[in-house]
Amino acid sequence: MAETLRVSGKYFTQSSHRYRTGDGQSESSIQVLLVDDYEPFRRFVCSMLNGIRELQVVGEAADGVEAVNKAGELRPDLALLDVGLPGLNGIEVARRIRKLVPECQIVFLSLESSTDVIAEALELGALSYILKERIGSELLPVVEAVILDKLLVRKNVRKAEVRY
Repeated sequence: MAETLRVSGKYFTQSSHRYRTGDGQSESSIQVLLVDDYEPFRRFVCSMLNGIRELQVVGEAADGVEAVNKAGELRPDLALLDVGLPGLNGIEVARRIRKLVPECQIVFLSLESSTDVIAEALELGALSYILKERIGSELLPVVEAVILDKLLVRKNVRKAEVRY
């Protein structure tokens, strides 16, 4: 039986087993760690993500050290990071998250528009670098890509598990 997945206004038809674990339990949503030192901005991003049922913001951090600690504890699927953080900057936070949780996707959300900083962020393997002034138009498509990638990985794992 197929079910339809709606992600930010787009529809995708998926097999119903894609969302189930081997014991029949529903798979958890994609877990997000949101890191920014400005609380109103974190609230804004949470409100943008709130309507996407496949996502769950599992943690927030206001500085780099807290972000690394929460990433190690929560093991998120996606980290949304600011570059200009107190303590450790976002680039260093990304390096440390890569070591702690290599499967975590990283997306930078920043005011910093220096081409050197953007290049360094992308060289670390960040999925995207979004300027905060463009977050309204660019965040959801990037999040959609993470959701679809995760669902495809889960489906491929399922196929590999059932082969004898």
